[in-house]
Amino acid sequence: MTVVRTTGVLLIVLPAAFNVFYLLLGRMFGYPGILRQPTAEILSRFAAGGTRLRLVWHGLLLTAIVLAPVAILVSQVLAPDNLAVVPVATMFGVLAALVQTLGLIRWPYLVPYLSRTYNDPATTDTSREAVAVAFQSFHRILGVAIGEHLGYLFTGLWTLLLGIAMMDSASFSAWLGWSGVVLGLALIVGSVEFAGPFEDSGWSLAGKLVPIAYILWSLWLVAAGVTLLI
Repeated sequence: MTVVRTTGVLLIVLPAAFNVFYLLLGRMFGYPGILRQPTAEILSRFAAGGTRLRLVWHGLLLTAIVLAPVAILVSQVLAPDNLAVVPVATMFGVLAALVQTLGLIRWPYLVPYLSRTYNDPATTDTSREAVAVAFQSFHRILGVAIGEHLGYLFTGLWTLLLGIAMMDSASFSAWLGWSGVVLGLALIVGSVEFAGPFEDSGWSLAGKLVPIAYILWSLWLVAAGVTLLI
C-alpha cells in the first residue's frame, strides 16, 4: 500500500475510532458532562464502570497516540506541494498527539487506583480528602490545562495549517483547505474555555463550540481520507 492510500485509510479510521470510544464513554460514564460533577460522584461512577470502562478509556488514549503518525503521513502527502507550511503543521500535529495522550493517560492508569481507594469502606475521611485533592490536581493539570487547553490549541493550529497547505496541494480540493482553516480557528477559540477570566466556571460559548467543532473536524478528516482514496 502506498503512503497516499495508507494516509487516506488512517484519516478515515482515526476519527471513526475516536467517535466510537467517545460515544461509549458518554453512554457508560456520562462523559464529558460527568467531569463537571463533584469528585465523589465521578469516582463512584468510574468504579461502577469496572474493567469495561477502563478499556474504553484505553481505547480513546490509543486514538490520541495514533494522531502522531497520521500527522507525519499527511505531511509526506503534502510536502511536495508546500515545503514552507507543512513542517510547522507536522510539529503541531505531533504536539497535539503528545498533549492529548498526557491528558488521557490518567484515566486507565491513575484514576482506577484513586477510585478504588476513595470507594474502599476502610478508607478514612482524611484519606478520602487526600484522594479528592489528588484527583482534582491531576484533573486540572493533565485534563484541563494539558489535554483540553493545549490539546485544542495544537489540534487547531495543525488543522489550520493543513488547511492552508491543502489550498496549494494537487491532492486536495480547495473547499477542504478553507474548511480546515475555519475548523482550526474554531478549535483555537475553544482552547481558551478555562483560560484567564474563565478559569473558574468556563466560557460558555467555547464550551458549546468545541463539541460541534470536533464533530465537523472528524467529518473533515474522513473527507480528506476519502479524497486520497478515490
